[in-house]
Amino acid sequence: MVEAVREPRQDRSRATRQRLLAAAVDCLAEVGWSGSTVSVVAEHAGVSRGAAQHHFPTRENLFTAAIEYVTEERLTHLRANLPNLPPGRDRTEFVVHTLGEMFTGKLFRAALQLWVAAASDEPLKAQVVPLEARVGRETHRLTLEALGVDESRPGIREAVQATLDMARGLGLANVLTDDTKRRRRVLTQWTAMLTTAITE
Repeated sequence: MVEAVREPRQDRSRATRQRLLAAAVDCLAEVGWSGSTVSVVAEHAGVSRGAAQHHFPTRENLFTAAIEYVTEERLTHLRANLPNLPPGRDRTEFVVHTLGEMFTGKLFRAALQLWVAAASDEPLKAQVVPLEARVGRETHRLTLEALGVDESRPGIREAVQATLDMARGLGLANVLTDDTKRRRRVLTQWTAMLTTAITE
């Protein structure tokens, strides 16, 4: 009988925690680090400040957990969107454009706010740097896998890294204004160059 009562309560607690983390990401993407207080996040999540503080007693607790949540969500998004297509131009184009979109979405904007804040906040930086390194490694691995290429071949590692660096830079260019048309043209041109590089 106790278990029957406890389980729904645990489910509600997990659901509340998940709503708070999702709201923290939304707030980071929409109002930035300085505007993302515990009160703002709680309101966005539709829970009381007291409930938020029950799960995350301090702002640092909340956003440390949010950093991990952003990391997992970005990797999940990438795994779900990189295709299993036969080799060739179509596969390369899909991968390149998928990466381009990944670096312009809400999760990237939220992560960007964390990067900027971490640049002048050592405790936050200590949390962000290892997680970003993990995202970088996993993104690189998934991109190799999605392209169907062997990193041991000369130039492949650099070509893939250049693709990721370019996609990130295009994402930055899109932060202040909608850069969609130019980004798509650049990604299409890069697809042709990358296709040549990985099929030689």
